[in-house]
Amino acid sequence: MSIRSSAAGEIPFLLPGKIVAVPGRGEMFVRHHQHADSSAPTLLLLHGWTASCDAQFFTAYKELAQHFSIVGIDHRGHGRGLRPSTAFTLEDCADDAAAVVRELGITSVITVGYSMGGPISLLTAHRHSSLVSGMVLMATALEWRENRRERMIIRVARTLSRITSLPQLQYWFMKRTLPHGHEMRRYISWIVSENCRNNPRMIQQAGKALSTFDARSFAPALNKPSSFVLTIRDSGVLPHKQQALAAAVNAQIVELDGDHMAPIVMPREFAVATRQAVDLVVAAIQQR
Repeated sequence: MSIRSSAAGEIPFLLPGKIVAVPGRGEMFVRHHQHADSSAPTLLLLHGWTASCDAQFFTAYKELAQHFSIVGIDHRGHGRGLRPSTAFTLEDCADDAAAVVRELGITSVITVGYSMGGPISLLTAHRHSSLVSGMVLMATALEWRENRRERMIIRVARTLSRITSLPQLQYWFMKRTLPHGHEMRRYISWIVSENCRNNPRMIQQAGKALSTFDARSFAPALNKPSSFVLTIRDSGVLPHKQQALAAAVNAQIVELDGDHMAPIVMPREFAVATRQAVDLVVAAIQQR
């Protein structure tokens, strides 16, 4: 899909999208790219809190699509994700991801989880072990509740999410994040429009679920070939928290000299780091 313009502003390269009816769950919007080489590994993209698959990974789509098949979904309450009447849980998101992959007839994936997508990746590997051949974890942690500071950060972020869902504040934030002349600035209207798809109630619930997540009891036993993109200037998920998760799953580390907004602020570097991290997992799988 080529770059084009719309009322929402310039739109970046995106992967083909379609609706997949998943029995017992509903209709799910899926980004699905099938590589010409049928033996190419399939990546399952799992985005972070308040994002969508497109908003999180669009800067890496083109790089990844050259080498891999891709499935990308929006989690519950995020983007075009499901809007069930039940409360948000990370476990349900993991089960959603596994269900849509199986509905597409795919039997093996490498999960690529950014921020909240990290816990969802861990849960997918834990609950659907035979489906997950490897994991790429990015800017994420084993848990977010070890000390009072971390619990307070999540609590404040949940409160602010009610306010920052307003388009005017999102425009202000994105213009502060992307200075004049930045190559991603032409996509601000599209990014804001994408973020406005979120359901505020479920975003709040997702923040609560994230604040109580703790994988220390099961992550070390997953035994999946893993790599980790570590954002070394991250103030949202501190580097030492990221390192703890990388150590727990014995992941090979790829450092990215950026903050939590690196996928948008550092698009080329993010795409390269993601590709490198995937390649490490593919190589480790082949060696088994």
